[in-house]
Amino acid sequence: MAQIDYYFSTLSPFTYLGGTTLEQIAARHGATITYKPLDIVTLFARTGGVALPDRHIARKAYRLQELRRGAKKAGLPLNAKPMFFPTNPAPSSYAIITAQTAGGGDLGGLVHAILRAIWAEEKDIAESEVIRAALSDAGFAPDLADKGMLSAAEEYARNLEHAVTAGVFGSPFYVVDGAEMFWGHDRLDDLDRHLAGDL
Repeated sequence: MAQIDYYFSTLSPFTYLGGTTLEQIAARHGATITYKPLDIVTLFARTGGVALPDRHIARKAYRLQELRRGAKKAGLPLNAKPMFFPTNPAPSSYAIITAQTAGGGDLGGLVHAILRAIWAEEKDIAESEVIRAALSDAGFAPDLADKGMLSAAEEYARNLEHAVTAGVFGSPFYVVDGAEMFWGHDRLDDLDRHLAGDL
């Protein structure tokens, strides 16, 4: 059974565009997923990336075109310049980490709900009520948003270290069995083919 380490930022529009395709692929191949939300700005700084505000104007313009095309292909609503971006990703990341530990709900649904909140619903994912609603909608106890903050913060920091060690440099990033790496929601087809033994 394959193991997928799923590294992502709850601020990433490209992670949002992946929808729940990863979960569908994993289910099809009997693979397990470990969700590893991380601090993308620090990851960029440590792996040679450039934070969005510091990118050249040409790269920013291209990003907007990619988001428009990606949203159309995915059939997902997307506001490429949402009201609450950037915001603090830590609270939503802590909630995902705590929910993963607690179990009992739809973790992929929770991740997508948080991403949808920022990129399609004009909500601030740093706000407790937004996180609590996403938890509840995904079948988790909403008060998980207020539990295990210290241990979740420690795990969040560890996810970053694990990402750097694993060679991760963006979001979303999928590492299969600690070896085969796929960067970007547009590589999910390749991940699918890899798990099928065709790539």
